[in-house]
Formats: sequence, structure tokens, C-alpha cells
Amino acid sequence: MTQPRIVTTASPATVVLTDAERRQTGEIADWLARTEPAATDDLQWLGAVRDASAGLPQRLLTELRRFRHDAGPDGVLVIRNLPVTPADGSTVLPPTPAQPGSVERLASTASAVITAAMLQLGEVIAFRNEKSGALVQNVVPVPGQERQQSNAGSVLLEMHTENAFHDNRPDYIGLFCVREDPTGEARLCTASVRRALPLLSDEARKVLGENRFLTEAPPSFEGREGAAPAHAILRGAPEDPDVLVDFSATHPLDDEARTAMAELRDAFIEVTSALALGAGDLAVVDNRLTVHGRTPFTPRYDGTDRWLHRVYAALDNRRSRPLRTAGGSVLD
Repeated sequence: MTQPRIVTTASPATVVLTDAERRQTGEIADWLARTEPAATDDLQWLGAVRDASAGLPQRLLTELRRFRHDAGPDGVLVIRNLPVTPADGSTVLPPTPAQPGSVERLASTASAVITAAMLQLGEVIAFRNEKSGALVQNVVPVPGQERQQSNAGSVLLEMHTENAFHDNRPDYIGLFCVREDPTGEARLCTASVRRALPLLSDEARKVLGENRFLTEAPPSFEGREGAAPAHAILRGAPEDPDVLVDFSATHPLDDEARTAMAELRDAFIEVTSALALGAGDLAVVDNRLTVHGRTPFTPRYDGTDRWLHRVYAALDNRRSRPLRTAGGSVLD
């Protein structure tokens, strides 16, 4: 398949925290990591994070709110120079996990940072069938799963809308780098429908706006089989649509749909940007406007591999209420 190329004509909106802003964020995150019950899935802890997140640096709060209002032409916001470990050096980063389904159940500086930021965009959510319903998930390479089209693989990860098959997929994806790829090969690839749309023919736009596509659940969803009902890939306002596609799991239902989907894939490749995330970098992707993937890389499985925390946020928590037991954060 065609490899996405790095585009240098445009880069996503980026905020680099000053050292003072980093310290302010770190003080909040370090305090949250010590706040009982210090469990990332506990509603009491989430409440503490929600309240404390209002104390994040004003410039960071402003940029997150602007992004929530309008994600811009790229649908990505990158925040750099965030703290990963406590400022006092009391905790060092452990080796990169390598087990399947790796998650973060215990609060830490890094998990508090990403949760606080994502709670400024919406309510954090997870899915019972994915990563055992953990709210803070690890994106790491796993031995034996190299060729999977999932967060555990290391081959080219096709561009996709996160959990495209699900009616209550997240509105935002947060990817926080706690350890960068030592090989320098791994890149977060993103492509916005706002940049791709002008490259599409009128016929492709028409077909992509019709219910002529099926999307299956990804390998990370345990026990979930089959596809969601037929859907359109371009949805909403024709001049500024949302996109719903997973190029490894969405299947066109006829030849015209296949041609239109191939044209969309080519357009996305043309406007793809690739980001090398370093430790302390948080990339937030608007899951309605922007597809994302990853370049291939070569894991070492020696504890130094690329390690991201992933957190989902949804704008409308009432929409998924029937699926959230006792009003919690996990969708059944």
C-alpha cells in the first residue's frame, strides 16, 4: 500500500509550555498522583482531576477551549513540554510495558496530566470491550502482535477514525508521549477532511455521502464481531463534513463506493502530516474531522520502546448514558 508522506507545507497547531507553565502543571499533576484513591478509573479521583484541571496554566486552558470550539484546518492540537514524572525525582519512569492490553490503573504524574487536559475538552470515556475498560490506556508495541492493525502493532497503521464502528465513538483522542521511539521511526500520522475535501471529485463526494459502506470492529475490541449498519463516510454539512472511515476495517458495498473510497484515501495521503512525538508531547486529535495512523517502526522489546498514554473524551455524556452502568465512564 502507498506510504503516507510527510507534508512540510502545514503543521498542526502547537503550544509549547514555558518552564513556569510546566512547573505549574507538574505541581497539579503531582498532587493528583498522591490524591486518594489515586486510581485512574475511580469516579472520586476523576472528580478531583476535573476540579484541579481548572488550575492548569491559563494559556493552556485557552488553547484547549479554542480547539474545542473549532479544531482548525488540521483537527490536531499539539502541546509540548508537559511533565511526565514528578519534579522532585521521587519516581522514575519504569520500562515500557510489553504485555497485551496494557493500561494504567494507578495515578501518576503522566496519567494525571493527560486526564486533566482531556477533561477540559469533554468527559473521559472508555469501552468495556477495549483494554478492559481502562480510562488511561497504554499504546505500546507487543511481541507477537507486530502485524496487527491495532495500537499493539508496529507495521504501518492505516488511517482511521477511532472506533469508527461504534455509535458512541469518542470526539477527541489524546495521545501523550511518556517515552519517545528510540529508533526515531515512529510517527503519528494525521490527515484532516477539511484539507482533503477540495481534492475530491464531485462524484466522489456524492458517493461518500451515501450509506454505501460497512465498518467492522477493530482487533482491540474483544468479543465484538460483525459490522455496524451501512453508513456514509462523509456526514453532516456538505461544505464542512465529518468523516467516518477506517481504511483497514471499512468496506465499500459496490464498485462506485470502492472507487470513491480509494479517491479519499489518496487525498488523505496527499495531505498527511507526520509528527515525531517526544516525551512530554500531547497530541489531541478531533476524531470527527481527522483520521490518524502511524508509520511502521522496529520495536526492541527491551524496555525502551515508544510509550504513549491514550485517553478518550466525549462532548455529550448524556448521549451514551444508557450504555454507562451507574453513570460511570465506561461504555458497555
